[in-house]
Amino acid sequence: MSKIGRRPVPVPQNVKVEIKERKVVVSGPKGNLEWELPEGISCELKDNMIFVKRKDDSKRQKSFHGLARALINNMVVGVSQGYQKELEIVGTGYKAQMKGKTLVLNLGFSHPVEVTPPEGIEIQTPSPVRIVVKGIDKQKVGQVAADIRKIYPPEPYKGKGIRYAGEEVRRKLGKAMGK
Repeated sequence: MSKIGRRPVPVPQNVKVEIKERKVVVSGPKGNLEWELPEGISCELKDNMIFVKRKDDSKRQKSFHGLARALINNMVVGVSQGYQKELEIVGTGYKAQMKGKTLVLNLGFSHPVEVTPPEGIEIQTPSPVRIVVKGIDKQKVGQVAADIRKIYPPEPYKGKGIRYAGEEVRRKLGKAMGK
């Protein structure tokens, strides 16, 4: 049996879970998420715990078993606590600011780069060199953060660019030091 798939998902008091045939709907204080279970995977709610089961032991069913449990757990955590990713900007004169709901990045290009977040994602700039991406959908939060980082990934010579908070960038020696 899948080690992740067999663990039950605990449901907090403030979260409501509905299971209709193959659709799982999770609603909580931060919002609602829904997901359709893959073929052959089922789940049931007992004593504030969600149990995920599979119909047979084929390789495909085993992989979907753990996936379904992990995604349901992410939904429960998302609607109760939410997710966030932090990004840092490194470079002289590089900064981020919010204009309405749009993130405006000045990164040394000839023009400022504007990023509009998708529905359900909130972007904040607590300081000009920090960006915080928040939301209830873990996949969306990670994708938006990755898209922002992709605009100017950290380069290895001077370390300039956008990086995740706490990310270590391996530095390379320059041409002058390489001899």
